[in-house]
Amino acid sequence: MRNWNQQLACGLLALVLLSGAGATAANNAILLNVSYDVSREFYKEFNSAFAADWKDKTGNRVTINQSHGGSSKQAQSVVNGLEADVVTMNQPTDVDVLFSSARLIPQNWAARLPNHSVPFNSTIVFLVRRDNPKNIHTWEDLIQPGISVIIPNPKTSGNGRYSYLAAWGHVLKKSAGDEQQAREFVGKLFANVPVLDTGGRGATTTFAERGIGDVLLTFENEAATVQANFADTGLEVVVPPDSILAESPVAWVDRYVQKHHTEAVARAYLEYLYSDAGQELAAKYYFRPKSQAALNKFPNRFKPLELFTVNDVTGGWDKAQKTHFADGGIFDQIYQPNK
Repeated sequence: MRNWNQQLACGLLALVLLSGAGATAANNAILLNVSYDVSREFYKEFNSAFAADWKDKTGNRVTINQSHGGSSKQAQSVVNGLEADVVTMNQPTDVDVLFSSARLIPQNWAARLPNHSVPFNSTIVFLVRRDNPKNIHTWEDLIQPGISVIIPNPKTSGNGRYSYLAAWGHVLKKSAGDEQQAREFVGKLFANVPVLDTGGRGATTTFAERGIGDVLLTFENEAATVQANFADTGLEVVVPPDSILAESPVAWVDRYVQKHHTEAVARAYLEYLYSDAGQELAAKYYFRPKSQAALNKFPNRFKPLELFTVNDVTGGWDKAQKTHFADGGIFDQIYQPNK
């Protein structure tokens, strides 16, 4: 009897301990944010800010893990089974594919958050060497003989696609929509590209660390990060007269937040991007926030330029993907890698 009572007491103690452990686990969520290459620095600080805010509001802890790479490669990783709770990409097609290829999210995902689930924007700018020795200021300067241009691969990188479409759109605007001129211009541009990295951060490494190229085409936020990280090199940002509007859509991944029981915290995480604190942090990292109040706090940060959209240039992302970046599309036709 004494042994039985001891066994019963031990069993009850184990249940109590397990119950406590379960409650602790329930109050300590873990999120995985699968994102694109050049958002690392922003989300590192944003994650800390959100975790503190979540703790203040709910008393619960949250840990946010990050995965970064070329936007389209990241999206495909989620389709292939990487269990992202949220995705924060740089073009809507890399979120759409989660529905079209795997039904991980609903088709109307973009309607679930403000501004079609785009909390902030960026654009493509030029990063040049100290004192701009090649005198690069406009898109036309990029196709001159002897200019080496670093751009990531448009087939694997949203950064690369935006750079390609920015050049294409610039020529369409100047030529009253002449697509043959645009094709010839972009062909000359990529003839000046010595290497295609798979993502934006790889292109940054090629330009800033390996010293290859006269100019890097990249997102405005990445250009600012590179300047700060390589301050001794004197790299300079050149904002062209016109460029493309680069949107950064976000979504929680329904199948995986349901599996992980993280839907509430995942949604709150993305909603925090639209908060005053989230918008100010976006502006701090050179993303162009939607909030005018956040913009007002950085009055001289964002130089004015004429922005056109992917829809203006190609009629939308679906058409752009099929026409320009699918296998056998215009990019494959015009790009001849250096041998």
